[in-house]
Amino acid sequence: MSSGSGPLRVGSRGSEAKAICVFVHGRGQSPEEMQSDVLARLSAPAVAFVLPRAPLGAWWEARAVDPLTPVARAQLSDALDHLAAAVTAARAELPGRPLLLAGFSQGACLSIEYLCAGLPPPDALAAFTGCRVGVPEDARSEAVPAGVPVYLSGSDADPWIPVSAFADAAQSLGSSGARLRADLFPGRSHEVSNAEIAMLGTILADLSVGRGPRMEAAR
Repeated sequence: MSSGSGPLRVGSRGSEAKAICVFVHGRGQSPEEMQSDVLARLSAPAVAFVLPRAPLGAWWEARAVDPLTPVARAQLSDALDHLAAAVTAARAELPGRPLLLAGFSQGACLSIEYLCAGLPPPDALAAFTGCRVGVPEDARSEAVPAGVPVYLSGSDADPWIPVSAFADAAQSLGSSGARLRADLFPGRSHEVSNAEIAMLGTILADLSVGRGPRMEAAR
């Protein structure tokens, strides 16, 4: 386990690791909080987790639903470079393992933008309470690999990602050819619920045995 300014690494390593999960924290959060609040609730013994750390505690300053300004675009570009480096390093450490890119809140938004940016794709994406960054009128990349499994979640009571932004993300990902499942949880606060934890566990279990994610909630 590591701390400080670098990423947090937990879970399996070496030959015991059958899959990789790069999990991205939200604004004002830390990898350690994602470990205690999300990953500690999972049973994923064959997964190597890598949790990147935003250098300044947030990946960019603006809200995800604000129009993209030149400053926001520059900060988002830097964040994408940071995430791409983390994904590349994780794949180099454990070559040949399937990789899930996941995140919560601003981390989910960054993960969605990574998938849309035409960067080396993950094998699946799980965006818990995420949306596209910017507004539909902005020039945004739509380079989603066809057929990539994507799980998108949201809530009609979330203070950061309104339903309209959730719907915009679903439309953007779906029209680009992703194999999308989108779940909207009525009344859920700004958190990762038990149902979402179950979905994350199901996806990771499928990847760990070399199977494409079914994106079916655990029963």
